[in-house]
Amino acid sequence: MDTTARIAAIDAALPQTQCTRCGYPDCHSYAQAIVIDAAPINQCPPGGAEGIARLARLTGRPPPALNPANGHEGPRQLAIIDEAWCIGCTLCIKACPVDCIIGGPKQMHTVVNEWCTGCELCIPVCPVDCIALTSVTGERSGWDAWSPEAADGARERYSRRRIRLQREQQEHDERLAAKAQAALDDLPAASKLTDPDALEGKRALLEAALVRSRERRGTGGA
Repeated sequence: MDTTARIAAIDAALPQTQCTRCGYPDCHSYAQAIVIDAAPINQCPPGGAEGIARLARLTGRPPPALNPANGHEGPRQLAIIDEAWCIGCTLCIKACPVDCIIGGPKQMHTVVNEWCTGCELCIPVCPVDCIALTSVTGERSGWDAWSPEAADGARERYSRRRIRLQREQQEHDERLAAKAQAALDDLPAASKLTDPDALEGKRALLEAALVRSRERRGTGGA
């Protein structure tokens, strides 16, 4: 099995909560680290003991106990927003890795229960502490409280979110680049500067900004 296939197999054995408690930005990054950097296989609290056993079988390593530094195995958690206290700041929406929080600026937010992975990432960003966690699986924990279907759905929503954010960032960069280019095309009028040295300084700043924008978008000198 080649490296890509091994990473895919490890990724498929992770619960896809995208909670970052493993110390990596998402489940796929942790899978890569396990395969490429030989990261420990006991850093995923949502997967629990069963998750470690699955990773042990895939990697051929002995199954250690869950590292308490990464957290503890427990029942599946669901985020609940106290709508009476929500101020509509959208910070929790931006923090949610699977787009399970809906709402708008200065409007009440709510959680789509079926999509919430219990990642807890919305908790620390809420400025009014109106989000709490509640257990929804009783005594069941780890994979006994989760399912492959739920993991697949969370992976798909996380992927769609990443694609959307990348597209929005690209569109934002393109708008800024267009404004910078328009200013360069008629710098005296756009800047209202008359001093030649000041104009050249402004031109250099705009040209440097355009170069950085092109590099981010991968368009070279286009």
